[in-house]
Amino acid sequence: MSGPGTPRRSADPAQQDTAGTGERPAEHFDRRLIPPMIVGSILNPINSTIVAVALVPIGVAFGAPPSQTAWLVSALYLATALGQPVVGRLIDLFGPRRLFLISTSLVGLAGLAGTFAPNFGVLIGARVLLGFGTCAGYPAAMSLLRSEAERTGNDSPAGVLTTLAIAGQTIAVIGPSLGGLLIGVGGWRATFALNIPLAVIALLLGALRLPRPAGPRPDRGRGAAAELDLPGMALFAALLVTLLLFLMNPHPSSWYLPLITVAAAVAFTLRELRTAVPFIDLRVLRGNTPLLATYARGLVAYTVSYAFLYGFTQWAEEGRGLSPSQAGLVQLPLFLMGIGISALTGRRKSILGKLVVGATGQLVACALILLLGAASPVWMLLVVALVFGVPQGLNNLALQNSVYFQADRERMGSSAGLLRTFIYLGSMIASVATASAFGQHADTAGLHHLAWFMLGAGAVFLLLTLGDRGLRRAAAEARASESPDT
Repeated sequence: MSGPGTPRRSADPAQQDTAGTGERPAEHFDRRLIPPMIVGSILNPINSTIVAVALVPIGVAFGAPPSQTAWLVSALYLATALGQPVVGRLIDLFGPRRLFLISTSLVGLAGLAGTFAPNFGVLIGARVLLGFGTCAGYPAAMSLLRSEAERTGNDSPAGVLTTLAIAGQTIAVIGPSLGGLLIGVGGWRATFALNIPLAVIALLLGALRLPRPAGPRPDRGRGAAAELDLPGMALFAALLVTLLLFLMNPHPSSWYLPLITVAAAVAFTLRELRTAVPFIDLRVLRGNTPLLATYARGLVAYTVSYAFLYGFTQWAEEGRGLSPSQAGLVQLPLFLMGIGISALTGRRKSILGKLVVGATGQLVACALILLLGAASPVWMLLVVALVFGVPQGLNNLALQNSVYFQADRERMGSSAGLLRTFIYLGSMIASVATASAFGQHADTAGLHHLAWFMLGAGAVFLLLTLGDRGLRRAAAEARASESPDT
């Protein structure tokens, strides 16, 4: 197979010049790439959702309160927030195949480590490894989309993006329910063991379907270390790690952590602005306000989304008294509604409209949470989850399409990875907010405190959307490139 972005001759005579005119029918997206793209992209959502129903059993097993089990969420997303742009940059340089295979191998190792973890610390380490292992799926898919668009001359990714979004949401439907089932059959360790067969499937599909690199890039005169900007990556890691450590325990004794965060941020900015090949090209981002606004929307939108996923699920188990299996089933309406909304709106051209409706839906759902109590009937919980499904189906698609049309073509992998970094920063903020709201017990008072926080974040999301004129330009590009060939 040829490498990303290089023409591939079709073996199908229908794709060849049949009349001697020098013209060929337009080539189509190579659909053999879709299975590995889907499997790679679902590794992160399944590990995000399945752990939601495992937090309480894990806490019981190791004597850890919600303020500590929150690290199982934050550890994965800290690793992913750092790893996504790193792996995205590596994909930009070396192509998706190699990074996909390495990353999915780590998923299998993490599954083994979690399955046999002797203590809580090893379990957190397994989640960190999972975070790094699930980094390649999304930027690899976006890179393949761009290379296929260049090969075929068809710049309309709506159909494939919709397929990926629905696949992610479908697996999110399965996640909580499957997690509850696995816990019932084999305990919480089974939720880690699931990653072993998933990694094997991903490795086989990646090895068989993903295109091999065509050869060294002609401009590879510089060393790999220079192109990777290792100092920039190290400063970015220091920034994220110290920020999260402080947010997870904002105590006066940790006064030095925000100072390190600020110092790392300043040093990172100076480094990226001055180096010839930056890890994150701040010069490009500085001139691309619409893309920066998209990243900000991703952060606040997913702060709300993840706060609901983890906070609501823990409350359903501990505050409402449901079993892990029942708490997983309560999440089903959210993801089923999300799948339906994605399928109905995936090919529609509007980006702004989807985001406005998505932001409004989050606000309505957060307000409904304030009506819940320890004695609330199960149907009320299902209604709240159903309402949350509307923004679940709209926001992901709209953000993906925004990045696709706003990002620099040469940095599609790292730009897509950076969107996920902001999304995972939102998840870390949500984890911190959940731990702060619940403390030692996931009770109703804590849920209501969390709901007020979510309402504030949802309001910011709506304001960022309504005030962004760049969204109209992105929507115009999407309409201009619309084609039925995906």
